[in-house]
Amino acid sequence: MAIIKVKTGGITADAITDALIADDVVGTEHLTANEVDTTALGADAVTGAQLADNAVNSEHYTDGSVDTAHIADAQITTAKLSTAVFTGATDIGADLADADLFLVDDGAGGTLRKSAASRLKTYVGYNTPRILAVSNTSQTVSDNTSTKITNLNTQPINTGGTWDSSNHRWTPGVAGTYYLAGQTSINLNNAGSYLQAMIYKNGSVASYYQVVAEGTNATYTSKTTFIDTADTDDYYELFIRHNSGGNSTVNYDSAAKYTHFFGYKLIG
Repeated sequence: MAIIKVKTGGITADAITDALIADDVVGTEHLTANEVDTTALGADAVTGAQLADNAVNSEHYTDGSVDTAHIADAQITTAKLSTAVFTGATDIGADLADADLFLVDDGAGGTLRKSAASRLKTYVGYNTPRILAVSNTSQTVSDNTSTKITNLNTQPINTGGTWDSSNHRWTPGVAGTYYLAGQTSINLNNAGSYLQAMIYKNGSVASYYQVVAEGTNATYTSKTTFIDTADTDDYYELFIRHNSGGNSTVNYDSAAKYTHFFGYKLIG
């Protein structure tokens, strides 16, 4: 049988269809470079099995295409985070300082923001106003007489200038609950004699404590403390009372603070 040779010029365009081509006979050497484009590929035709391992690089990702649904649980570790990122993986190894930073959820809205530790003070608050007044000069107190301590000087605490040095009293000026303490010290000459430390509020005794001498000519100290609710114009004073048999001198020392008065507003 004679062989008829058909030249490509004798074949009309699109004359050779898929039906005239044997299965699996067209190899890649017959494909022009870049001839297979995306339109020739069926949807989802390229599967993971057709891709070489480690062949897809990040430049092939569409921005935003990698979402949380494509990240397995616990896959992002601290090793993948920059050292500038807060991870909590390493203890600070020192006392906290005002400049240390915390992460906070701003208004519970899901947005993390940083805050310096110094801001914690504005949230928690301070024990203010507060006062510490110490006796550092001599004062004579009469026997069996309630006497106000008038040689108290603030050192070093006197927030807002609330100590009244002219009237020897403390007017906190802020309504709230306060912790107050007063201490007095003198020599008691006779066994059985007493020493009282008293805190007055608005001119009347609010708190006192008494100690009784067990021997003669010995130094005794009495201290009273109490918690009180004050309004904006309440004031407090430290008084002393004794019956040592005559006038006595208040023991004073600015360092030892034998006689002193202090108080502060409770946070709340």
